[in-house]
Amino acid sequence: MSVPQLNRRLTLEAPERVADGAGGFVEIWVPLGTLWAEIQPRTGRVTSGEVGSVSVAAFRIVVRAAVHGSTARPVAGQRFAMGPRRFLIESVTEVEPRALYFVCDAEEEVAT
Repeated sequence: MSVPQLNRRLTLEAPERVADGAGGFVEIWVPLGTLWAEIQPRTGRVTSGEVGSVSVAAFRIVVRAAVHGSTARPVAGQRFAMGPRRFLIESVTEVEPRALYFVCDAEEEVAT
């Protein structure tokens, strides 16, 4: 793997359930920290969402590796935020033997 160009500033967010005051829960996204990343577009498709058509684009996002237990270590089910854009993390893989970087497969959904 060549050295990635970590030139995009992303906020790593995790879902958290919070009481809604009526006996139920709502899901909010809590920021865990800022990471620098390389973002590469992959494939895309149009699908049906809850209220109409949704454009779904896949991305390969490379970030620096972090030790187990660190809040800077992304896991599947979290997401990256970049301004108004949100990238849901589907998988995280260490890419080389020294594990200096993680490759995150992520998807972005946009209503069309």
